[in-house]
Amino acid sequence: MKPTNRFICALGLSCLSPLLWAADVPGSHDLRDVPRLADAQIVDYTVKPDVERIYPMGAIRKISGRLRFEGQVNARGQTTAITYELPAEHSATEAFTAAREALQAKDAQLLFWCQARDCGESSLWANEIFGNSKLVGADGEQSYLLIRLAAPEQNQLVALYGITRGNRKAYLHVEQLQASGDLGQLLPTSATLQRQLKSTGELDLPALTAEPDAQWLTLISRALNLDATSRVSLSGVHAAAWRDGLIKSGVRAARIELGESPVQGLRVELLR
Repeated sequence: MKPTNRFICALGLSCLSPLLWAADVPGSHDLRDVPRLADAQIVDYTVKPDVERIYPMGAIRKISGRLRFEGQVNARGQTTAITYELPAEHSATEAFTAAREALQAKDAQLLFWCQARDCGESSLWANEIFGNSKLVGADGEQSYLLIRLAAPEQNQLVALYGITRGNRKAYLHVEQLQASGDLGQLLPTSATLQRQLKSTGELDLPALTAEPDAQWLTLISRALNLDATSRVSLSGVHAAAWRDGLIKSGVRAARIELGESPVQGLRVELLR
C-alpha cells in the first residue's frame, strides 16, 4: 500500500470510529415523554415485563447491612430502563433538568426530588436501586426524581437519576414503570414541594379542586415553613379557604396573599 493510501485509510478509520462509538445499544430507543440531549448515547437498555420495584422517597443509607430510607413507593409491572452517557458539553444536571421540565409540561406529579448529599450515597442508588455500576459518582454530583404521569397514564412512574462520575463522565438514567394495577393515591414529600417551588417559582396542583384537604394542608404548610422568609400567592376557586387553612396550620398570614390567576385546582406562586 502506498504511503498516501495508508494515510487516507488511517484518516478514514479515525473518522469512522467515533461514529461507531456513538451508536446506541442495539434494539434501544427513547421514551416518548423524555427528551434526549443532542449527541447523548444509550449505553444500557433493558425491558423487564413483570418485576416488583421499590422507589425510595428519602435519602438512602445502609445500616447493619440493610437499606434505609424514610418513604417508598412499591409497584409491580413492566419496566424500561435507559442509561444515557452525555457528551462533554452537557452536564448531568442539564439532562436531568430537561427531562424534568418535559415531564412537568405534561402535568406529571413530582413525588420525590433530591439533589447532592440530600439523596444519600450515590453507590447505593447505583448498585442497590438501579443495578448499574456506571452510575456510581460523587454524592455531591447527583440528582434523583420520582414522578407520576398524568391521566390517562396515571399508573406510570418515571424515575430519573443524574450523576457525574469522578472521571467527569456524566450519565442520565431513566426508568419507566407501567404498573400492572392501580397505584392509588401517592403524595409528594414536603421537601419536594419546597424544592419545586424554589426551582420553578410555582406549584401547580390541578387536582385540588375542592375545599382544603387535611393531608395536603399539612404537606403544603410544612413545605412553606421550610423557608420561613418566603412569601407566596394562592390562586384558584378555593384559594381563600386554602389560605385560611394554611394559616391555621402554622404559616404566618403575612406570608400568604391571594392571587388572581384563573387556574384549575390550586396554584402556589413564589413572590420572593
